[in-house]
Amino acid sequence: MVESNAVKSSIRWGSYPLIFLGCSFLQWQIIEQGLPYWPLTPLVATAGIVLIALLERVQPYEAAWNYDHDDTAVDVLHAAFSLTLIFTVVEISTLSRSFLPDAFLNIASVWPAESPLWVQVLLAGAIIDFGLWFMHWLSHQNHFLWRLHALHHSSERLYWLNGERRHPISALLLASPGLIVAIVLGAPAPVIGCWFAIIAVHLAFQHSNLDYSVGIFRHVLGVAEIHRWHHKREYEDAQVNFGEFWMIWDQLFRTFKYQRNGVRAGEVGMRENMPSTYLKQLQWPFAGRL
Repeated sequence: MVESNAVKSSIRWGSYPLIFLGCSFLQWQIIEQGLPYWPLTPLVATAGIVLIALLERVQPYEAAWNYDHDDTAVDVLHAAFSLTLIFTVVEISTLSRSFLPDAFLNIASVWPAESPLWVQVLLAGAIIDFGLWFMHWLSHQNHFLWRLHALHHSSERLYWLNGERRHPISALLLASPGLIVAIVLGAPAPVIGCWFAIIAVHLAFQHSNLDYSVGIFRHVLGVAEIHRWHHKREYEDAQVNFGEFWMIWDQLFRTFKYQRNGVRAGEVGMRENMPSTYLKQLQWPFAGRL
């Protein structure tokens, strides 16, 4: 544990802006300067995520969450799929456009291609983020979608790695609507890829066991102190804070929640039992009813 109050304060208030904004700036520079997406974009995101994982060890939100809960190995497998999906989104976007009919491609003229790249990244991000919010919300309303999504809620601790604990089908369903709209509207593949790379670092922060804060910006950003409420063990209490990055959707649709007394160890997970092995977790949504 960190003894110095100055160091504690620096980590608490400086970790998110320094790491997240630093990685975001580098990702933007990669596309601004026309640098190769591979391997630079994954390397920048990986560096940010590694820093978050290390800081968890220095200043944890819950010391108990730094210990393996028989989940680390399986979370690595889930993250391997989710991060592969994130970092191949440029290829997916490029390939998808080749299948679009001319009528859809004509719509692409509405995209502000002459705007600065950072504006395009934010615009594509807003479209994709709303799609994620809506599908996330819907996954809590529809029985079958919840069965797929429940895996994400099954972890009994929150730490840097389990932000990517998702059923592959759920991950695809969550990302597809917003991604498809962005592609149809003409968002360039590098712009889309940049946003997804930025989100990879944010998701590590969002689920991290790091004692950090962004102050009043918690009301517009889906950071850990907000997102932990979404992982409450009691299902009826977890119908809040669906936002992946922006919390403006939750503010608009009255699903936002914040309280000073945050969620603690022993209060996250699910009432239902989830298998501990990777293959059985993939089979669980199809194995019966809740």
